[in-house]
Amino acid sequence: MTKAIRIHRTGGPEVLQWEEVPTPEPGPGEALVRHAAVGLNFVDVYVRSGLYKASNLPFTPGMEGAGTVLAVGPGVSGLAPGDRVAYGTGAMGAYATERVIAADRLLKLPASIGFETAAAMMLAGMTAQYLLRRTYAVKRGDTILVHAAAGGVGLIMCQWAKHLGARVIGVVSTSEKAALAKANGADHALIGHPDLAAEVKKITDGAMVPVVYDSVGKDTFMASLNCLAPLGMMVSFGNASGPVPPVDISILSAKGSLYLTRPTLATYAAKRADLEHMAGELFSVVGSGVVKIRVNQTFPLAEAAAAHSALEARQTTGSTVLIP
Repeated sequence: MTKAIRIHRTGGPEVLQWEEVPTPEPGPGEALVRHAAVGLNFVDVYVRSGLYKASNLPFTPGMEGAGTVLAVGPGVSGLAPGDRVAYGTGAMGAYATERVIAADRLLKLPASIGFETAAAMMLAGMTAQYLLRRTYAVKRGDTILVHAAAGGVGLIMCQWAKHLGARVIGVVSTSEKAALAKANGADHALIGHPDLAAEVKKITDGAMVPVVYDSVGKDTFMASLNCLAPLGMMVSFGNASGPVPPVDISILSAKGSLYLTRPTLATYAAKRADLEHMAGELFSVVGSGVVKIRVNQTFPLAEAAAAHSALEARQTTGSTVLIP
């Protein structure tokens, strides 16, 4: 048998139940993985609360984990029992001591990257990769704005963007988070400023920014648009404060022929070749020390409810890992 967090009804953290379930068998194209560490991400909160709909109840949440291959199903090549692997895409089910997952979603870990680091970085790190390298290709001399700059994705983005030669404006909620963001590459850290655009205008001498990366959603959407230069890109990739209400797209023309996108990691990593390229770049910047993964909180997997409560209350910084 295997232990797993199960959700029988959507709602608050209290719906996360630690239960015993049958150990699954890998089918064709699948692998059985024993987790050493599981990543905690805001998407887990969205699914648990019902904001993002699960296909069926009950279900096991979780999109990210790292561990060891125990067995592979028919038709799997390139993986074998004993391989150290990690993943950040594919079907939900990471909140378990053991799980099966499509083998083409698994990536072999370099020896230099430990399980907790891997579980903390796969989803956030590959998200940072596509945001900085593909959605808007950050180049030397750019000034960019990153919301939630002291969070899991935010800290990686600040470091990586700085490495690419950008000037980074981070937005955070406390002075402690401001210090953390600046220690990880942010040139400026704004603490929930009521007139964000005015601050950005001062910093950029009126030029504003070519891109805003916004994972907060409803509370920051309009302020983010106001920070963009003409032809700038608004990248809305999360809903920490709730979903963005319907938008009249004429706003985009009025504010300078802006671009608006709502990207997802699943789309960018759908093809195996793209997934391998994204992970390769991530492994390179982490392995070289350019990007340091900050695992600032760990919880037992059985106490996932407490971890969700801390994340929603914005009591966490960097990455949080659940230990089976």
